[in-house]
Amino acid sequence: MKILLSNDDGFFAPGINTLFDYLSKIAEVTTVAPDRNCSGASNSLTLDKPIRSYETERGFYSVTGTPTDCVHLGTHHIMPEAPDMVVAGINTGANLGDDTLYSGTVAAAMEGRALGYPAIAISLLGHDCKHYVTAAKVAIDIIKRLKEHPMEKNRVLNINVPDVPYEELKGIKLTRLGNRHRADTIILDKDPKGRPIYWLGPLPEGQDVGEGTDFHAVLNGYVSVTPINVDLTAYNSFDELEDFLKTMTS
Repeated sequence: MKILLSNDDGFFAPGINTLFDYLSKIAEVTTVAPDRNCSGASNSLTLDKPIRSYETERGFYSVTGTPTDCVHLGTHHIMPEAPDMVVAGINTGANLGDDTLYSGTVAAAMEGRALGYPAIAISLLGHDCKHYVTAAKVAIDIIKRLKEHPMEKNRVLNINVPDVPYEELKGIKLTRLGNRHRADTIILDKDPKGRPIYWLGPLPEGQDVGEGTDFHAVLNGYVSVTPINVDLTAYNSFDELEDFLKTMTS
C-alpha cells in the first residue's frame, strides 16, 4: 500500500512525524508537507510564484506552497507511482464543524479525493496536544478497515480524536458537522506607529453542538468520524431552483 502523507502544520510538526512512524508499519509512505505552518490555508493554490521542494534529512519533502500544492506535487511529480490513499494530519487542534471550511488539513484530504484517491483527514483535539500516538493508532484502525470496505467516490473522512491515551477512548461515532457561533473574534490593536492592526482571536464556542454532531462526540470522549462530500453541488435544491429560474425567463 502506498500513502501520500501531508498536513498544514508543516513537515516538522509532531503530528505528521508521529503519523509517519505508525503508517510506515503498514504502508510505503511519501511525506510531502509545507515548509511552514499553513493553518487556515483552506484549498488555496500558489499561483503567483514558483513552488520549490527540498528533501529533508528524514526523507520528507518540504514544499514552499500550500497543503493543496503539496498533494498536487506529491501525486504528480514526487511519487513514482500513484498513491493508494492520501492521508492528512495529524493536525494539532480540532477541525470540527465549520472549521473544515478553513482547514488546510481537510483541504489536503479533499484535494486527494478530488484527484481520485481515497482520503482521510485526522486531527487531535486539544489546546496543548500530547497524545499524538492515540490519533495515529486511530488512523491505522480506520485505514485497515477502509482497505476491506472502500469508501464511496467523492467521500472524505474527517476524523477528530480526543487528546487522551488510546485506552481511554470511549469508542468511535459517526457524526455530522456542527456549527460555531457567528461571534466577532477580531481583536483590534496598534502597531508601533499607532496605526490600527487586527488579529483573529480565539475560535468562538459551538452553537450547534448537540448529540450527533462532531463537537458532541469528542467532548464526550469519542472519536468523531464525519463523511464529507467533495462534490459541493446541492442536488436537493434542483427542483426549487428550476422553478425559480423558469420565472426569470417566462
